[in-house]
Amino acid sequence: MSPLRYGRRAALVKALAGFAVFPGLAAAAVAPNGGAREIAIAMLGDSITAGYGLARADGPTAQLESLLRAAGNPVRVVDAGVSGDTSAGGRSRLDWMLADKPDAVILALGGNDGLRGLPPGQTYVNLADILDRLAARGLPVMMAGMLAPPNLGADYGREFAAIFTRLAAEHPAVIFYPFLLEGIAGDPALNQADRIHPNPRGAALLARNMLAPVERLLALIPDA
Repeated sequence: MSPLRYGRRAALVKALAGFAVFPGLAAAAVAPNGGAREIAIAMLGDSITAGYGLARADGPTAQLESLLRAAGNPVRVVDAGVSGDTSAGGRSRLDWMLADKPDAVILALGGNDGLRGLPPGQTYVNLADILDRLAARGLPVMMAGMLAPPNLGADYGREFAAIFTRLAAEHPAVIFYPFLLEGIAGDPALNQADRIHPNPRGAALLARNMLAPVERLLALIPDA
């Protein structure tokens, strides 16, 4: 899809759905040097993956892309995150993202479901549908789990965490990364003043933590 055509469609999505539309995937066709094919990995997430409050270069997707390229992987990590998005929002816009044919997907939704105290069963249904639709397209997937805020109580926290372990068990082909904010959540030195969103140091750690599982994801992409 041409950037112009995608731009028109993206503008329409933003106007109709109120989403902060992510950049297209059209550029991920051939590496700039004319060598190996450039791989596009779409990160379907929320404000955490979208780098809320950060310069673009400091966001998790940009930092992960830099690490992958430094390791010799011709990869473009596409920011398909929308601030404030729940699992239902990601589910509703999945087809728009897939229209640009990414080679693999990182699913990193659920944080806002937990913050809002939404029923875990509802979150499970949304994420399961996303995983099923990605599997139907034969796309390799990595799923990052999330934990609920402690103020919602231990019972809710256990039920929420169980969403992701259950989904991982039911979708064994999916690479499971248990907690998106591992080593970052709760550390004021790694978060912005809101104590929710990583600062540049936190985003850098998030990218480093994800590097190994994302390289496993790359290995599942045919002809990568």
